[in-house]
Amino acid sequence: MSKRDYYEVLGVPKGADAAEIKKAFRKMAMKFHPDRNPDDQSAEAKFKEVNEAYEVLSDEQKKAAYDRFGHAGVDPSAGGGGFHGGGAGGPSFSDIFGDVFGDIFGGGGGRPGGGRNNRGSDLRYTLELDLEEAVKGTSVEIRVPTLVNCETCDGSGAKKGTSPVTCTTCNGVGQIRMQQGFFSVQQTCPACRGQGKIIKDPCPDCHGQGRKEKRKTLSVKIPPGVDTGDRIRLAGEGEAGVSGGPAGDLYVQVAVRDHAIFRREGKDLYTEVPISFADAALGGELEVPTLDGRVKLKIPVETQTGKLFRLRGKGVTPVRGGNPGDLLCRVVIETPVNLNKEQKELLRQFQESLEKEGSRQSPKRNGWFDGVKSFFDDML
Repeated sequence: MSKRDYYEVLGVPKGADAAEIKKAFRKMAMKFHPDRNPDDQSAEAKFKEVNEAYEVLSDEQKKAAYDRFGHAGVDPSAGGGGFHGGGAGGPSFSDIFGDVFGDIFGGGGGRPGGGRNNRGSDLRYTLELDLEEAVKGTSVEIRVPTLVNCETCDGSGAKKGTSPVTCTTCNGVGQIRMQQGFFSVQQTCPACRGQGKIIKDPCPDCHGQGRKEKRKTLSVKIPPGVDTGDRIRLAGEGEAGVSGGPAGDLYVQVAVRDHAIFRREGKDLYTEVPISFADAALGGELEVPTLDGRVKLKIPVETQTGKLFRLRGKGVTPVRGGNPGDLLCRVVIETPVNLNKEQKELLRQFQESLEKEGSRQSPKRNGWFDGVKSFFDDML
């Protein structure tokens, strides 16, 4: 089954920049996350598809390979095992085409005396965090489905008390050489499939695979300041290697949930502060929330809706260090609702008093209407 275009999966155009790709991934990951869609296999499949697309398009090298070669440029089946199961090590040009030429000319991919690289695949886990957790840091436990070494055979794949034996077809090399006319062609050994060893008595628990499926519980320390798209590498916590090979790595990818009050952009936080008409006109002092508690915000006289107030140092300290960002408060004047008769009458009296004063109290409003009048006069 052919894969969908990664840009189409994330719903972004091909010219999308890193910020657009990150924003689209965050939206799609939240929508299809398995925790939000229990027992929905289609949502789980879409979540994996979104993760795979973001893994490629968020990495400059992988994105360049994908833009040039399409899925063939990042297809794990075309080369080395670094970009497998959501892993983080993207294939290079030699990874993509190494197996094609390696079997013929004896090139890369092999290792002396034992076939191919038996390192386990890297894994990726998307971790959802609240904004407070991402900003201040935390420790969380995650459960990851993976392949671990079989305890019965200690990863060898052979029945307890026995061991794999050297393949007699290739003499443990993992490859055989065949003469075809003037050419000597080297191929993967069909008997041991490139491993150099054969298991005569397979382990009954893992059926000769040397690995078993298991859910591991891991503790992950989240440093302060992480944001959506950041990754934490846990070395050796990926899939166990084949035939006792080294384990891959686990990459924990952060996705920060939307917050009810704050919106984060880089190291700055934004929030909207509703204020009354009276506070906007007469000025005043309000308490506004920050991630460290409440602070006082002074509202000047005649404040207009949409004005931004900057609270320096009340944003986020970046995960890679540096000065903290700011909290930017945008005031929004709230129109009163559910007025009683007396309040409505007072507003009418207030409106009449403003009209008597002319344009002095509402310069923007009157200037706008003058502009509209001039526009229509010019059309006549």
